[in-house]
Amino acid sequence: MSISDCKDGASKSSNDGVCEMNNKLQNMSTADNNSVSTCANCGKEGDDVDNICNKCKLVKYCNAACKKKHRHKHKKQCERRVAELHDKELFKQPPPKDDCPICFLRIPSISTGRRYNDCCGKVICSGCAHAPVYDNQGNKVDNKKCPFCRVVAPKSNKVSVQRLKERVEAGDPIASNNLGFCYAEGSRGFPQDYTKALKSWHRAAELGFTDAYCSVGYAYDYGEGVEVDKEKATYYYELAAIGGSVAARYVSVVRS
Repeated sequence: MSISDCKDGASKSSNDGVCEMNNKLQNMSTADNNSVSTCANCGKEGDDVDNICNKCKLVKYCNAACKKKHRHKHKKQCERRVAELHDKELFKQPPPKDDCPICFLRIPSISTGRRYNDCCGKVICSGCAHAPVYDNQGNKVDNKKCPFCRVVAPKSNKVSVQRLKERVEAGDPIASNNLGFCYAEGSRGFPQDYTKALKSWHRAAELGFTDAYCSVGYAYDYGEGVEVDKEKATYYYELAAIGGSVAARYVSVVRS
């Protein structure tokens, strides 16, 4: 039954309840279409009442003067709404992990459930990382080869570092993140340099690997290479949490 079938004067029947509901919905829709903006301060109505609160987006004003005059009355409501929006953004469902390019199953969230290969830049699940490798004819091949691109694993740290640098130059965000840890820890032959570590983490996050912001937040939280700044630490933890970092979300809850 459509709304057009439920006009005034329709005979009462078993469908009266449906008609009544449809009429209410029609009236609500008409009211929404004819709604007029009202200034929260002076009560003025009209299409020119379009000066919206920039923080909470809940109320409108006819001009900046009304917005300023109403600020002290609106402050608590505004702060409460801003906090609600912040928490909603912070703890919304994180974006799903990519699928393993070999078995096509979802990549696990925990770090032990996946492995990054700096030869091809692919992240594969730990199951495929440790499974036997076969060629196109079904013959078992050397397990020291990459399960995805079949490149032989590096036999020296020099080759491994060269591959890492090549991936960084290619704009690989995970490679940039790993390079940051090499500088922060002074490992794999890299000198310990927190400035370069932070630069690498920032680049990784800007390229899409937002988990790197968690490392930046940790650096500010504990003063590793920078002065301790709890506000900046919180800021970067939250950026990582919004991007879906499990560790950053845990830290954000503990610190709140």
